Amino acid sequence: MADWWRGGARARRRAAAKLPPGGVRSYLETAPPGCSTPVDQLPLLAVDVETTGLDPRRDRVLAVGYVPVDGDRIVLGGAGSVVVRSGVDEVDDGVGQSATVHGITDDDVAEGVSVEQTLDLLFDALAGRVLLAHYSRIEVDFLGALCRRRYGVRPPLTAVDTLGLQRRLTGRAIDMDFTADLHPEDLRLWGARTRYGLPRYRAHDALVDAVACAELYLAQLPELRQRGARTLRDLHTA
Repeated sequence: MADWWRGGARARRRAAAKLPPGGVRSYLETAPPGCSTPVDQLPLLAVDVETTGLDPRRDRVLAVGYVPVDGDRIVLGGAGSVVVRSGVDEVDDGVGQSATVHGITDDDVAEGVSVEQTLDLLFDALAGRVLLAHYSRIEVDFLGALCRRRYGVRPPLTAVDTLGLQRRLTGRAIDMDFTADLHPEDLRLWGARTRYGLPRYRAHDALVDAVACAELYLAQLPELRQRGARTLRDLHTA
């Protein structure tokens, strides 16, 4: 998954040429930060997706939230979130069954924006940045699957993962799987934030969770620097 710093520019250009103008194409045409980018200059985009389940082959994205992080600064002015309207070719919704978790109803989805608009907004914001997420496998797999279904292209999405960073900082060698109940409490987003005295917000709101992830990352940075993290290469965990 590190193609973007191993000479993947040509592959990105080839993939971009297959796409109509829009956010995904702009993302592919924009050079991402290099692996030697200093941490204090690193442009990231904290992203959270709310879904109907954990399998991108069957479940769907309901909402996306994001907020830029420039070095050690969260840029709230660049934050955004959308509820995603399903299309006629979308995978099984399952909105009703999962609404008790994320609070997104069928009516919210019916009034949401299209998948194409969602991808445009998110990938425009992500152009020239590295994705930041907590347990980034969810974001990478669901967004990749969404792009493949819509455009036939899965853009490279390499992430800095705050869960992976937390594992490194706490010295826990735990086999992570897709099943949420296998995650020890101190590695969950809200458990990890407690270690740094960060407040608990309402969970399962895409924008709130994206901001919470960004705050956790900034709280982790001083300890990571103490352990020698100086560049993006030192943070790369996914």
